[in-house]
Amino acid sequence: METTRQAKIARLIQKELSEILRLQTAKTHGILVSVSAVRISPDLSIAKAYLSIFPSEKSQEILANITRNAKTIRYELAQKVRFQLRKTPELSFYLDDSLDYIENIDKLLNND
Repeated sequence: METTRQAKIARLIQKELSEILRLQTAKTHGILVSVSAVRISPDLSIAKAYLSIFPSEKSQEILANITRNAKTIRYELAQKVRFQLRKTPELSFYLDDSLDYIENIDKLLNND
């Protein structure tokens, strides 16, 4: 069960990560990366960020690139939240494929 503090920190990290990724992907036209959810461990040391990437054909390539640059992203995040958090959690990125799942369900329902 997520505590109130975990939820507040997760929202803060989600907001700041979204801004960082928006600025980084502004250079690549036609690619949209959004942070759909952030889950944080009870000891606040690990944050799992779930990314929704459009177009989904390039999602694995973009996720690999973001994972390679995780330390740089963590440093930028630490600069933004340095007055709210004492320690910035380790970041791990995962692909949020819920939109693809919903699209698949809609396609299956429309075929009948």
